[in-house]
Amino acid sequence: MKVYLVGGAVRDQLLGLPVRERDWLVLGATPEEMLEQGYTPVGKDFPVFLHPQTKDEYALARTERKSGHGYQGFAFHAAPDVTIEEDLLRRDLTVNAMAMDDDGNLIDPYGGQQDLQQRLLRHVSQAFTEDPVRVLRIARFAARFAAQEFCVADETKALMRSMVDSGELDYLVSERTWAETCKALATDSSSRYFETLRECGALQLLFPEIERLYGVPQPARHHPEIDTGVHTMMVLEQAARLSSEPRVRFAALLHDLGKGMTDSSQWPRHHGHEKSGVRLVKRLCERLRVSNDFRELAVIVAEYHGHYRRVTDELRADTISRTLGALDAFRRPERFEEFLLACEADLRGRAGFENQATPHADTFRRLYKVASKVDIGAIVDSGAKGKEIGEAIEKLRIREIETELGKIRTKES
Repeated sequence: MKVYLVGGAVRDQLLGLPVRERDWLVLGATPEEMLEQGYTPVGKDFPVFLHPQTKDEYALARTERKSGHGYQGFAFHAAPDVTIEEDLLRRDLTVNAMAMDDDGNLIDPYGGQQDLQQRLLRHVSQAFTEDPVRVLRIARFAARFAAQEFCVADETKALMRSMVDSGELDYLVSERTWAETCKALATDSSSRYFETLRECGALQLLFPEIERLYGVPQPARHHPEIDTGVHTMMVLEQAARLSSEPRVRFAALLHDLGKGMTDSSQWPRHHGHEKSGVRLVKRLCERLRVSNDFRELAVIVAEYHGHYRRVTDELRADTISRTLGALDAFRRPERFEEFLLACEADLRGRAGFENQATPHADTFRRLYKVASKVDIGAIVDSGAKGKEIGEAIEKLRIREIETELGKIRTKES
């Protein structure tokens, strides 16, 4: 029995990056021997065990054979006679197909170290095409290592395209698509994930609502980049700058989906795209089984990001009050802040506006602050009941907002 450090831990160590988790490969052992040594078995598909002290994952060396479609369409063979080269051959990328023994010796049968030096994400073998999740993983790695200037090898791009064309991605389950997308949204270059999917044709299949935005023009006066798809990626980049929260980045990504539904006769204007965008956001989230916290923020950003742009100069006090209520800002101030961040990313995600500060967020916060100071207790104590309470609160909030708006707009003028 011999144990090797494998996968991402080896890759990140060679890159000089922090090692987040360690996975181990065990050669020459049986499940029974692992149990005898106190390891705890996990998973049903193949023999993986948790170390009795560290709880790191230890997997028996195995080979795999395609037996059906999709992520689970594999037959695994784990036995003491499986070699380390055979185990590493089944992995996705050469940079993930390296191992290190206890003495620090590198086992690199497929050129992973050279690809690290050349900043290449390259598949290990043709078996890459057998697992559709790997298309998503490559896109995610392209996003994760964008700062290190990694790119996908041309031959790997061709394989990814062939997988899309063959229909293999049709067998992706929504949970896996969303899980990989969540991980990609957590990277600082998450736009690269969607760009990589688009390059191989997978964006059209997995996120048709986003693909549809490319080629859709916007008014050049407000959007020098013109193309809505380009704008969307710029907004996602700005969201990554403004917030580390994947929810904010996801909402920013989906904010303009409605523009893909505008009839071309109306271009470059997009009246009413907010409401049509809400329908598309809900449909996408349902299809991918997106969690409620992501979905709720994305919906309100899609519906009200136009109000954010107009709050300083155009919106009336009653509209602002209703908007704050629709955002549930008084009960969920933390989500209100996330809404502001996503909308700020929208304004900055335009050519030439990337570093331009805007007053909209501060204006919204000022108006929220004065509206939230309304003495609800006094209204209740006054004897008002039921619907009267809500109407009284609304009137007071509108009055406070109107007064503050007057101060803001007088100062600006």
